[in-house]
Amino acid sequence: MGPNPSSQAPRSHPWGPGRQVRFELITPNPKLKLLDQVREVMRLKHYSIRTERSYCDWIRRYIHFHQMRSREDLNGGEAKIEQFLSDLAVNGHVSASTQNQAFNGLLFLYREILHQNLENIQAVRADRPVRVPTVLTPEEAGRVITTMSGPPQLVVKLLYGSGLRLLEALRLRVQDLDFEMKQLTVRDGKGAKDRFTVLAEGVIPPLREHLAGVQLTHQEDLASGYGAVYLPGALDRKYPKAAREWGWQYVFPARDLSRDPRSGVTRRHHLDEGTINKAIKAAVARVGIVKRASSHTFRHSFATALLQRGSDIRTIQELLGHNDVSTTMIYTHVIKQGGSGTKSPLDCL
Repeated sequence: MGPNPSSQAPRSHPWGPGRQVRFELITPNPKLKLLDQVREVMRLKHYSIRTERSYCDWIRRYIHFHQMRSREDLNGGEAKIEQFLSDLAVNGHVSASTQNQAFNGLLFLYREILHQNLENIQAVRADRPVRVPTVLTPEEAGRVITTMSGPPQLVVKLLYGSGLRLLEALRLRVQDLDFEMKQLTVRDGKGAKDRFTVLAEGVIPPLREHLAGVQLTHQEDLASGYGAVYLPGALDRKYPKAAREWGWQYVFPARDLSRDPRSGVTRRHHLDEGTINKAIKAAVARVGIVKRASSHTFRHSFATALLQRGSDIRTIQELLGHNDVSTTMIYTHVIKQGGSGTKSPLDCL
């Protein structure tokens, strides 16, 4: 079984006008159960395990919501999806991003597994509140980073110094760091895009020292018959030896080896997000900062600091990997002192 060589033409996305989605039809194994078919097709299309788990969870909740007992109950998808999504918004009070995630999972089910086209979904939309990002001043960011140590500190230095998302930092490979050019490459970032961003000079010496320790661990893994790392797409089949090469290893590997739930192969994965988030939360509490700071706060603070130093908005857009400059423009509101730069009348007394 494999991908059908003939692809469907791009079709407009029924949940959002103007968006184009390209689907390559694959016939699922008819002997498998529904969710197993979903997993099979997602793996053939190289979806991440996070997306696989998320989509399967939403499909399961959708089936339970309508108390479906057979595949025939899945027919009439538009009306049933509208009812489910509207219930999420009205009774579940979910965010717009959560509702969209649920829709994408159901869209995958109907188009990829059931091969049914969804014409138009008219559900109650969840509110998308407009919020300004939480930003740390350079002094606050410095205090938080100083009180941290080990790999979590290095990760946060990259979040603040390079404007990375947390998973982008954790998924960095050794070959993505260019110390001579003082830049790093983000592979397969949000929107499946690659980009370059700046690498702070101050983080290079501790990174070199950290990588020396990582390389020793990698050599020990090789000596023990392990040492392979997960490779994206079909690279592990195209280059069988690449998974054990030093350049492909994670910059921030996990402490222990783990078994891949999909392939069954024992590998050393990257650090878990929870490890970094807990370290950030503890550090923010230690220095007494009352702002709701998270890993993403350091990315916001990176963009704001560049704006305050006079960097061009387009340059910041490229460094952050934003599709639209309007997303980046929100930081122009953050750097204004007070409400839109207005001086309070109390200060005039």
